[in-house]
Order: sequence, then structure tokens, then C-alpha cells
Amino acid sequence: MSWGTELWDQFDNLEKHTQWGIDILEKYIKFVKERTEIELSYAKQLRNLSKKYQPKKNSKEEEEYKYTSCKAFLSTLNEMNDYAGQHEVISENMTSQIIVDLARYVQELKQERKSNFHDGRKAQQHIETCWKQLESSKRRFERDCKEADRAQQYFEKMDADINVTKADVEKARQQAQIRHQMAEDSKADYSSILQKFNHEQHEYYHTHIPNIFQKIQEMEERRIVRMGESMKTYAEVDRQVIPIIGKCLDGIVKAAESIDQNNDSQLVIEAYKSGFEPPGDIEFEDYTQPMKRTVSDNSLSNSKGEGKPELKFGGKSKGKLWPFIKKNKLVSLLTSPHQPPPPPPASASPSAVPNGPQSPKQQKEPLSHRFNEFMTSKPKIHCFRSLKRGLSLKLGATPEDFSNLPPEQRRKKLQQKVDELNKEIQKEVDQRDAITKMKDVYLKNPQMGDPASLDHKLTEVSQNVEKLRLEAQKFEAWLAEVEGRLPARSEQARRQSGMYDSQNPPTVNNCAQDRESPDGSYTEEQSQESEVKVLAPDFDDDFDDEEPLPAIGTCKALYTFEGHNEGTISVVEGETLFVIEEDRGDGWTRIRRSEDEEGYVPTSYVEVYLDKNTKGAKTYI
Repeated sequence: MSWGTELWDQFDNLEKHTQWGIDILEKYIKFVKERTEIELSYAKQLRNLSKKYQPKKNSKEEEEYKYTSCKAFLSTLNEMNDYAGQHEVISENMTSQIIVDLARYVQELKQERKSNFHDGRKAQQHIETCWKQLESSKRRFERDCKEADRAQQYFEKMDADINVTKADVEKARQQAQIRHQMAEDSKADYSSILQKFNHEQHEYYHTHIPNIFQKIQEMEERRIVRMGESMKTYAEVDRQVIPIIGKCLDGIVKAAESIDQNNDSQLVIEAYKSGFEPPGDIEFEDYTQPMKRTVSDNSLSNSKGEGKPELKFGGKSKGKLWPFIKKNKLVSLLTSPHQPPPPPPASASPSAVPNGPQSPKQQKEPLSHRFNEFMTSKPKIHCFRSLKRGLSLKLGATPEDFSNLPPEQRRKKLQQKVDELNKEIQKEVDQRDAITKMKDVYLKNPQMGDPASLDHKLTEVSQNVEKLRLEAQKFEAWLAEVEGRLPARSEQARRQSGMYDSQNPPTVNNCAQDRESPDGSYTEEQSQESEVKVLAPDFDDDFDDEEPLPAIGTCKALYTFEGHNEGTISVVEGETLFVIEEDRGDGWTRIRRSEDEEGYVPTSYVEVYLDKNTKGAKTYI
């Protein structure tokens, strides 16, 4: 099977077919190139996806990855990153092993094809030239033969005519001889050219064209083989990364199998355990017997002897309620008037309308109102410690000893702080040791440096070490204190140790039953005997550095209000004041006349204009 013998007359078709073969090869190269672009794009998208869901450093999200499920998800993201890398390897290998190689081969193929068909066209032109020569000699031979015949006929005619002179006859005879000689020469030339053409034609169809077509056939077959090899390489490139991709998938499966729900549940306990005991039973309140709603100093001292079934917020049988109360709500309970505000005056003279809130004795109130009233009675001044702490939490300030946290969470924070300080101490100690060694080297070899130049740095590092140690001791003391207060002992001991520190004697219980102590634990008071002790110095210390709340708007008094109750402030109709706390649904708005004069007024008595940069302008009328 040879194109030279089978397709000897299909030169043009072979030229078109070989060009089509090159086009197919270039199309395949383009296909592989687009595949590599897809692989790169896919790998880039996978990497971006993995990066998008990676936890941010030094953020709360990073702390969530301590759970096994989150760790498994993080391992999945890392495996997907490696998975994307394998797609990049596919792209690189296809580019180097297929695209670059085939592109170079296509250029060589085009040159070879061009050379082969150039030789074929050259052979065609040569045979065409020989054919033209043959045709030319043939026409000349034919023309000379016809001319010789006419000359011979003319001579015979002249020789037969008796009227023609002998000289004319001789001339005609010579002319006929010349024409015959020319015809013989043309015949010989035509015969020679014909033999030459036949030889060239034989060589063309049996030697030159078969050789050229054989080269073209081999070239085309090499192209086909090369394309097949490229397709195998295409598959092999994919197959080479399959084991690594399989390992990535195995890693994802292994990460999924490492998820431990029990461990995650334990981590949740460690993260959110407060260290409190569940609240106890609430005592039954018998409303069939008269109860004295207003709490005073006398009621505190006489409640024991009277034996009335009055609701007690102190005592050991009362469970803890404050862990379930939000701190901002707690601050509001401690500071705002806990009675319904008076309605706005309906008469033309607002000052003649009673402005004080109704007495709690005139209506039955829910337990929360009675609890709030109990907290806001005369010894309310002793609640300011908790009030200030609640306000500081509300303003976003965090105590240094983490006393705003429950005991268990506080212990973890303190332990973390101690560990950080120990690391810093070790770092400073290593630096001090290094400076000491360098100083010893300078002492032994003065030419290397001045030992005195290191004294200042050595002193500075030593001072830093001492400061850090003092800081660590302070946090270790707090940590030891908290660890001693955690509920590892009996309920009685826990309740007793839950009070203030030994340097802070217990204050009156009218503030709240389960108040937050300075060390961050929520405790309840032990007895009413200990509740009446007040330390004014503690109160002064806590409020020396307190800053006033910022104004969030202004208000205009619509009516005159004479604030006789504790926590309220008197206003005059038409007066303009500053709003420092808007109505939280209880009917009261907190306002300020000056830095030293502030309190609550009924919301219906004022027209409030809040700043736009707070929550937008509001008007209460």
C-alpha cells in the first residue's frame, strides 16, 4: 500500500488532506490548552474557596476550631488546597509534555510538508516543460512536412509545364529539396524530444512522484502516531495525580472519622461552664395574709420576730436567679424607678396633677416588681458597687481580674493570662542571659566591645522581668482565689466562700440576692444580720473614677414634674435637658440637667429628640 502507486494522480487531494491533518493537530493542541486553562482556573477557585473558609488569625473564629468537627473541616480545607495543587500539576504537565511538544512538532511538520510538495511541484513543472517541448517539436515537424509537400507539388507542376523555363524549374526543385531537408530535421528533432519526454514521464510517474508521495505518506503517518501518543500522554497526566488525589480524599475521610462528639461536648462544657449551681425552689407566697410591701430598716430587723410569710430574698434555701438576667437589664433594674410612671396631666394646669407614682400598696404587683422595690429601698446605696460594675460592663470595659465572668470562665482566663506572662518572663530571662554572656565575652575580650554599654540594657531587662513576675504573682493570686472558690466543696462552704474577699466584708442584701462579687462569682448572702453592715469607703473607692454617661439627645419638658421619689428629677414645663438613656419600655426616660444633677422623668412628660448618630431621631409625645 503506497500513495505513490495508488494515488499517483491525486497530488492536489493529497495536498488538501495533509493540510487538514495539520489543522486537526492544531485543533487538538488548542483543546489541550483550553483544558489546562480550565484546570488552572479550577485550582485557583478551589484555593480561593479554601482560603475563604480558613479561620482568620487572632479572631474568635479561630478559637472555634478547637472542636473536632471544626478541625475536620479545617483538614478538609487543607486537603482541598492540596487537591487544587494536583490540578495545577495536571495543567503544568499537559503544557510541557503535550502543548509545547506538539507545537514544536507542528512547525517541523509544516516545513517537511512544504518541502515535499515543493519537490512534487518541481517535478510537475519539469514534466510539463518536457511536454511543451514535445508539443513544439511536433508542431514544427508537422509544419515542415506540409511545407515540403507543397514545395514538391509546386516543383512537379513547374516541371510538367512546357511554358516554364528551365531555370524556374531548377529553382522549384531546389526549393522542394530544402523543404524536404527541413522536414527530415524536424522529424529527427521531434523523435529525439519524444524519446526524452517518454523517459522523463516514466521517471516522473514511476520514480519521482512515488518517492515524494511516499515521504508525504510517512509524514502523515507520523503525525497520526504522534497525535495518538499525545492522547496517551493526556490520559497518563491525569492518571499520575490520581494516587495523590486519592490520598487527599483519604485525608478528608480520615478527618471525618476523627470527629468525636463526646470530646466536642466536653469542650462546650469547658468553654461555657459557669461554676454555679442550679437555682433552688422558689418559696410559696401566701397572698391570703396581709403582707407589708414597703421594706425599711425596721422591717429588716423585725421580719424575724413577726414570723409573717414574707418573701425572703436572703437565706440559704433561695436559689440563684441572676445568672439568667442580662447585665444591661440588671443595671436598669438597679437604677431606674421600679413603679409605673404617672399619666400625663389632662388639665390645663399640669402642676396641679399628682406627679408621684402610685404607691405599691394600692395594687398587687408581680414578683419582679416587688423584687425591684425590695432592691431600691433605703439601703440602696450599698448596691452601687454592683451598679458600677454593671455600668462598666455596659460600656464595654473589662476588669483586669476578669471579675465580670463566671467563676469557671474566669479561672480559664486567668490561667491563660498566667501562661502568657510566664512565656514573656521566660523570653526576658533568656534575653537577660544572652546579654550576660555577651558582657562576659566583652570582659574577656575588650576589643570586641565595651561591657559597660550593656549595663543599661541589662538593667532594663531585669526590671522587665521583675515587673512581669509581679504581674504573674498578682494573676496567680487571683487564680488561686478562684480555684479555691470553685464548687468542689459542700453547698454550705460554697455559699460562704461566695461572699466578697476577706478584705471586703459583706454588704447589705437589699441590693440584690445573688450579686456579682468583686472576684466575679455570683453569690447570695447568708443572713440578714450580715446584710446591715455598710462600708462607705468601698462605695467611695468604687465611684471616684466613674465617668458620667454621654448624652444621646435632648428633650423638652411638656409638663411640670416634681420628682419626689428616689431616682426621679424635677422638671419645669418648657425646660430643655439632655437625654442620657431612652425609654426601655418601663415608661421612664433618664435625663441630665448638669453633670451633678440627673434622674428619671415619665416619658409622656417630655418630647425626646435623639441624635441621628445614635438610633435616629425619635419623638415621644
